[in-house]
Amino acid sequence: MTAPSWLEASTSRKNKTSEEGMEIDCQPEESIVSSFDEDCVVLGDVKDMMLEAEAVVNDVLFAVAEMHVSQSLNSMSDVAYINVETREGNRYCLELTEAGLRVVGYAFDQVDEDLNTQYHETVYSLLDKLSPGYREAFGNALLQRLERLKQNGQ
Repeated sequence: MTAPSWLEASTSRKNKTSEEGMEIDCQPEESIVSSFDEDCVVLGDVKDMMLEAEAVVNDVLFAVAEMHVSQSLNSMSDVAYINVETREGNRYCLELTEAGLRVVGYAFDQVDEDLNTQYHETVYSLLDKLSPGYREAFGNALLQRLERLKQNGQ
């Protein structure tokens, strides 16, 4: 299992300040950007949600049983659909828009128009709510990364 790209980036940018000998994550003037934002393409004022969806899948694929952008549901520049199966075997169809992510169906490629579920700002918060197995995999990836840093003397 490999850690997500944002985890690698956030833990590999440790710097020492000479005056205090303190470790800091990054210089204050550095901008912290997740790979989710780095991979998006802006079309005017609208992000291309298909590319956003691909970035979401790539960031959390390590912590779910299956996840892919739907090929059968019509995605547009302002909406994309992602199918995810949790480690517990539950299947969901997620809608990704500027408002965030939400469950729109309880099977792959299924959109239930009557379903009124809460939007989540990040895929991490959505999966944290849906899947204890995701929480465990995410925690394990973080611990493994921290152990590697400790072994490398960082």
